[in-house]
Amino acid sequence: MRDAALPPAAVAWFGRPSSVWWGFAAVHVYFLGWMASFFLSGNTFSDTEQYRQWATTGYNPADLHGAISPWVYPVLAQIPIFLANIAGPGPYLLVWTLIITALNAAGLFILTHGPRKKAGIAPAWWWLFFTVFMGYLSFARVEGITAPIVLVALLYAATRPVAAGILLSIATWIKVWPAAVLVPIVIASHRRLRIIACGAAVTAAVALGTYLSGGLPHILDFLTNQGERGMQLEATFSTPWVWLSVLNLGGSKIADNVAINSTEVYGPGANVAAFMMQPLLVLAAVAGSALLIWALRRGAEAEELFLEGALMMTTAFIVFNKVGSPQFIIWLAPVVIAGLTHDWNRWRVPAALLMGIAMTTFVIYPLFYTPLIHANPVMAAVLTTRNVLLVVLLWWSVQRTVELGRKSGARTAIRSA
Repeated sequence: MRDAALPPAAVAWFGRPSSVWWGFAAVHVYFLGWMASFFLSGNTFSDTEQYRQWATTGYNPADLHGAISPWVYPVLAQIPIFLANIAGPGPYLLVWTLIITALNAAGLFILTHGPRKKAGIAPAWWWLFFTVFMGYLSFARVEGITAPIVLVALLYAATRPVAAGILLSIATWIKVWPAAVLVPIVIASHRRLRIIACGAAVTAAVALGTYLSGGLPHILDFLTNQGERGMQLEATFSTPWVWLSVLNLGGSKIADNVAINSTEVYGPGANVAAFMMQPLLVLAAVAGSALLIWALRRGAEAEELFLEGALMMTTAFIVFNKVGSPQFIIWLAPVVIAGLTHDWNRWRVPAALLMGIAMTTFVIYPLFYTPLIHANPVMAAVLTTRNVLLVVLLWWSVQRTVELGRKSGARTAIRSA
């Protein structure tokens, strides 16, 4: 399609390392300009307003008077949230966007230099298009901070697993989801004990810093802060109640949970589903780990195994999550980018699936979220499509992991014979 649509000179230009930086500049200047409509008047946008409030009022839950607690995030999230306030509350959104831009630039540099100078160009363009299709979600959430850190960790994981483990441990103390990437690397790497030791050292340093700052009693609040919430509207397992609300059956409805600024589904069995999601997520993580250990023992190639495993575990963290916030899709991008860099042909399918997921997510939020809240059937169909694509992506990753184990086992059996 690319060769048919573009002249040979344009195709050649897109293959140059310098062209990626022009694309990077265009994408990030565009979003910076879009954010300027807010920060030029001293305003913020989306979740950055909550971040600014935390940065100005502090992190003591007793001072919040019942508002959302900042300890809903792990403690290292405080660093970028407070850093963005370095020039004061007025330009908060500008500084926040520049921090994410700098982290993305670092990730792009590592992706397109050294041994990946050629192999990283096409994945870098995929990343830029993904950023465009995800919209400003990549710049208005903490995920924008963690995603480039996870990408760099994955790019280093094969050759520098200890460094990757340290980066992922830091990222996990910013937002929990990088743990889904860390677990497959620990399982697949021969240096797993060093990685675990480094992770423990990072955790100890975080605990010490939190103790010295007086916040130690709240360090694990992120594990329980959202335990009582219901099924969020966009969550994969909320799909049946979305359609019950559309069809006005069983008293089902879509309504706001004002206490935590979330939109949830209500109806027969919804509370039971919300209660069951946590054990289901744990069960999925255990099953995924067991599958990775099985494939490793059958001789699966380590780099492909931890990449496939990272995709499987991260997708499971989304599919089996009662919180379905749209920014969760950003979690998948670093894994797919690293996979495309490792083997473009093998990773084209998940790359295409994730691009479709990104597009439908942007249609859902922010474009037509209000009709979805009001049980619009067209938007319910778009949300269902997105959720089906997520399940397909999870199924693909499971199948490929199984395939790695089977092929490796077959090769071992042939050599033994």
